[in-house]
Amino acid sequence: MYEWMVTARHYEERLQEEYLEGKQPAFDISAGPIPGELHLAAGHEAAAAGVCAHLRDDDVVTATHRPHHVAIAKGVDLKRMTAEIFGRRTGLCKGKGGHMHLFDPDVNFACSGIIAEGCPPAVGAAMAAKKRNTDGVAVSFVGEGAIDQGGFLESLNLAAVHDLPVVFVIEDNDWAISMPKERVTDVSDGSQRAAGFDMPGVRIDYDDAVAVFEAAEEAVMRARAGNGPSLVEVQVHRRMGHFMGDAEAYRPEDDVERHQRLDSVERLADDLRSSDVSDEELAAIRERAHERVEEAIAWAKDQPEPDPAEVTEDVFVDGGQRPRAADAPAGGDD
Repeated sequence: MYEWMVTARHYEERLQEEYLEGKQPAFDISAGPIPGELHLAAGHEAAAAGVCAHLRDDDVVTATHRPHHVAIAKGVDLKRMTAEIFGRRTGLCKGKGGHMHLFDPDVNFACSGIIAEGCPPAVGAAMAAKKRNTDGVAVSFVGEGAIDQGGFLESLNLAAVHDLPVVFVIEDNDWAISMPKERVTDVSDGSQRAAGFDMPGVRIDYDDAVAVFEAAEEAVMRARAGNGPSLVEVQVHRRMGHFMGDAEAYRPEDDVERHQRLDSVERLADDLRSSDVSDEELAAIRERAHERVEEAIAWAKDQPEPDPAEVTEDVFVDGGQRPRAADAPAGGDD
């Protein structure tokens, strides 16, 4: 878990550097090697590591628009994910999806920029596992801003009605984009949503990977044993803006400082030291993680860009004008 978390933290910090290249001093979202938006999850690492430690490649995971830490913990190919973020042809989705729409069928991982969108597909995957009589599990990660969405609530209901092997994980970073949680949600503890659907719900009040691991173990094993869904909420901390370029004018300065001081990576390192893991061993893990990240970024930047002629491939509609039916009136749409 520590190696996943160190990898994710360094990965996000390096992506921040790459993303801001060419976009300053006047912020230009289309400039630089990573065009478009970029949402980073530094401070969320414990939620992903503690949950994914219990998962297999055949288990399904859906994540949010802030997905990289979950993808790393699930085992997504780091080089191809990075190439996708840089918009390169060898990326997971041929450079067409970007960082919010990663998909790796080899480890059954997907994410989406639409709030709570990952919940219904996770429920579908769980239903498929149940119908096939396998012990597969699905996990859907959402932010605390998603727990009022219909897609989330309807997914909890369907999962409960059919006793599906799915775990819903809420990453509570206190901010739904620029809105503090207490202004938009009626509960301070999102795990209370579970009670309305007669499923277990638990909240971890601090981003401790070991505490998440223990709570997730119970939820995942419950699902794998055929005993239905669970809901887990983890208090995490958003160390960066909602997106790169976010001035965070809405956020009190002391809140930013408080979140910077709370570091789940260092917390786990201290736990490992107390379990007789040496500083040399921790340093070796960090060095290995940093090398992996640097190699992935260098590889991605060296990959070819997509051919514009392929823009209409891999989509539901080819982009061309559909042929008019023989009996349709001229100029009419069919």
